[in-house]
Amino acid sequence: MKKEEFKLLFDKYFDDVRRYILYRSGNEELATDIAQDTFMRVWEKQINIDKRTVKGLLFKIANDFFISDYRHKKVEFSFFDTFEPNQKSLTPEDEYNFKELKIAYETALKTMPEKQRTVFLMNRIDELKYREIAVQLDLSVKAIEKRMSLALEHLKKELGSRLKTPILFVINFFRQKIRYSEQEYTT
Repeated sequence: MKKEEFKLLFDKYFDDVRRYILYRSGNEELATDIAQDTFMRVWEKQINIDKRTVKGLLFKIANDFFISDYRHKKVEFSFFDTFEPNQKSLTPEDEYNFKELKIAYETALKTMPEKQRTVFLMNRIDELKYREIAVQLDLSVKAIEKRMSLALEHLKKELGSRLKTPILFVINFFRQKIRYSEQEYTT
């Protein structure tokens, strides 16, 4: 593999591999490290890559690194670390409800089986269709549908029993955002 070919491969797929591991681990640093290790392995081994299966191969290599690392570490999640609601529009009760929702959501994701969590996050965060997820994970669309169904069932069970008021916060929060957007649009 030539340097130019490798650079194109890296530029095209690095973010995808990194996101895949991020969804599995919840750890941004680990995801970046494993994505880098994946491409180092491809470069060092000079692996001949078929363009039709390149993404699956990269995911497989990254998955092997992740499993190896997973055996040595406890997984942490920090999906809400980068999201904070607009403080101007929040009451103290809203802030409290957001914190409760954040904790409950993180807990639900931690307890969700890994395969379901991966499919759920690829669909909800990356906005991939089931067919696209199936191709990336080398599974059938039916398998993706089943995993997604189980993931949603898990969230409903975990969040439903704990959250009554925080759900109202989310609804109220998005209503305020819509009103604010409408005001910007009309002025």
